Amino acid sequence: MEPRDLSAFEERIGYRFTNRELLREALRHSSFANESEDSTIHDNERFEFLGDAVLSLVIGHLLMQRFPKVKEGDLSRMRANLVNEAQLAKMARAIDLGNYLQLGKGELQSSGHKKNSILAGSFEALTAAVFLDGGFAKSTEFIHIHFSAHIDRLQQATNQLDFKSKLQEVVQTGQGRMPEYAVVREEGPDHDKTFWVSLKVADAESLGSGKNKKAAEQEAARAMLELIDRTPRPDS
Repeated sequence: MEPRDLSAFEERIGYRFTNRELLREALRHSSFANESEDSTIHDNERFEFLGDAVLSLVIGHLLMQRFPKVKEGDLSRMRANLVNEAQLAKMARAIDLGNYLQLGKGELQSSGHKKNSILAGSFEALTAAVFLDGGFAKSTEFIHIHFSAHIDRLQQATNQLDFKSKLQEVVQTGQGRMPEYAVVREEGPDHDKTFWVSLKVADAESLGSGKNKKAAEQEAARAMLELIDRTPRPDS
C-alpha cells in the first residue's frame, strides 16, 4: 500500500525530495516490511539510527549558537528536552506524519500511527531521509524550520529566568560592586519551606522569596534589575 499523497506531505514538511524512494523508506515501519512479500523493501529502522545522530548534532549546534554563555551540562539537558520521544512525537503530529506511515495490519488495528514510539522514530527516519537526499545544509534547514519556534520559547524562558546573570552583566558594565546575596529568613515546615534572600549592590537593596535558595536569589535579582531600571542616570 502506497502512503497518502507524498506531494502534499512534502508541502507540509517544507522539503521536496529529489529521490522520493528515500522518503518512502522513511515512512515504512518494520511491521509493514515484515508482512510484505517483497523481500527487497527496507523498513525505516536504519534511518532512525542516522536521524537520531543528525538531530543531535544539528540541535546541539543551534543551541550553542543561541546560548553562547550556557554551560555544557545545561546544553545537554536542553537538547534532551527537545529530542526526547514525547517531543519528537509532538513534532510528528504537527506535520501529520502518522497518517503517511506504512504500517502492518497489527499496528493499524492498534492505532500505531498514534503511538509516541512509532511517531518519534519515524520523525528521526524522516530527518535522515532529508539528510541523505539533500545533504547537511538541507537537513539543517529542515530541522531549523521545525524546531526554531521551540528554541525561541526556550530562549525566552531562559532570558526571563536567568536574572542573576543579567544583573552580573549590568553591574560589571557599570563597574559597580558585585552583588551580595544572603538568606535572611526561612518560613514554613521542612517539606514546604519558603526562603527569603536579601541582595545588596552598592547602596541598593532588594528582597526575593522562593521555595528554594536559588529561586529566591533569582527573584531578588529580578527586583534589583527593576530598581536599577527605575533609578535615574546621572546624565539624564
